Amino acid sequence: MTAYIIRRVLALIPVLFVVSLITFLLMHIAPGGPFEGQEGKRQDPYMQKRMEESFGLNKPLYEQYYIYMIHAVQLDFGPSFQQRGRNVTDLLREHARYSVQLGLFALVFAIVVGLPLGIVAALRQNSWIDYLSLLIATLGVAVPSFVLSLYLLLFFSTTLNWFDVVPTIESYNGELKPWILPTIALGLPSAALLARLARSSMVEVIRQDYVRTARSKGLRENVIVMRHIIKNAMIPVWTVLGPLAAALVTGSFVVERIFLLPGIGQYFIDAIGNRDYSMIMATTLVYSFMIVVFNLLTDITYGLFDPRVKVSS
Repeated sequence: MTAYIIRRVLALIPVLFVVSLITFLLMHIAPGGPFEGQEGKRQDPYMQKRMEESFGLNKPLYEQYYIYMIHAVQLDFGPSFQQRGRNVTDLLREHARYSVQLGLFALVFAIVVGLPLGIVAALRQNSWIDYLSLLIATLGVAVPSFVLSLYLLLFFSTTLNWFDVVPTIESYNGELKPWILPTIALGLPSAALLARLARSSMVEVIRQDYVRTARSKGLRENVIVMRHIIKNAMIPVWTVLGPLAAALVTGSFVVERIFLLPGIGQYFIDAIGNRDYSMIMATTLVYSFMIVVFNLLTDITYGLFDPRVKVSS
């Protein structure tokens, strides 16, 4: 197991290298730059040249990439090109917690809502509960998070006036209420996915011979469900929880923007528009690292849920 974990951790290095290289090249291939002026206002060529020299953008691309990565491995992502006087590492430290917190809330919501919905639907096949859960799951998968966010704001904030249309940073820091709508908007599609996966997996397990054998032995139905059906049906579900958790924690860009949540997503979107190279690179690297770590944890813990899987050393 130890050797397997070491190999997998070492395998992360080339993955992050390729991601960083592709991101770096795409940034510089895209037209425009961080100091070319905004909103139709053309920057003075002399000032633009001075700014590029001060940030090292006048050097060859390979040298810029090398210098950036040397500092990045030390968790120094350099200064922000747009947030003057601010370091990208400090910005990530201040605002990443909002994105992570929203992602964790959405993950808990998806598990608490999606798994019971799928389990009940499988145990009550072809009943109105099954059809209702299928309808909810289909709508949850079909409606994108940004569309759902707008409808939630329109109905609960504008029509019913239950939530603030424009939450403040202070409310996000001190209250739980402002987190409810963005959590639902981000977590409902994942809950629908888990519900459909749990239902299909449960239905398949219910038809297995060992379940019929357990019933023929006279075991109580609740024992059969808990020990034989749910336990084995959750194995496929577990395989998607790692990537799903990574997607929720790193995929809240648009939801954060709509609900004015001060997370990294907002800064990342602004960084793309303003060509803030340091922020784009840092956010991409951090989120890529989180994704591969979640996938690694899923692979390592998979053997705990399925004894048939053994990690060879």
